[in-house]
Amino acid sequence: MIGLLQRVADARVEVAGEIVGEIGPGLLVLVGVEHGDGETQADRLLERLLGYRIFADPEGKMNLSVREIGGGLLLVPQFTLAADTGKGMRPSFTPAAPPVEGERLFGYLLGQARRQHTPVTAGRFGAHMRVSLTNDGPVTFWLHAAPANRAAISRQTPAQ
Repeated sequence: MIGLLQRVADARVEVAGEIVGEIGPGLLVLVGVEHGDGETQADRLLERLLGYRIFADPEGKMNLSVREIGGGLLLVPQFTLAADTGKGMRPSFTPAAPPVEGERLFGYLLGQARRQHTPVTAGRFGAHMRVSLTNDGPVTFWLHAAPANRAAISRQTPAQ
């Protein structure tokens, strides 16, 4: 399961002109579900999202998590994150989970997030969404909770 997280001053998601999710300071997370993902990957990704220290402490260092600052969490399903872009000029979506499984796991992640943190809001699975955000920094990280059949990959800066 992939999470592209951005530290934001504010963010919102609209579907057909209606705001379906909105937060102030916190994390906007685009979520991609891959073949082989399950609750284990969703739980690991959520643990990292809620605990990842990317907000400034009183000394201005990235040392606080969204949980510690009481920030918002906006989860947006985005299957294109699981695309294979390794060759050619057109992405392949074969690494992405089938829509039914992607929706189930996104729903699971959202439910777990709402049990563990507040406020949590979300985009709508399968909908055409307009996502607006004010990236604070900018600060963006790509986190990956790999399925059991692949080695875990995490692209992050050292000393976090």
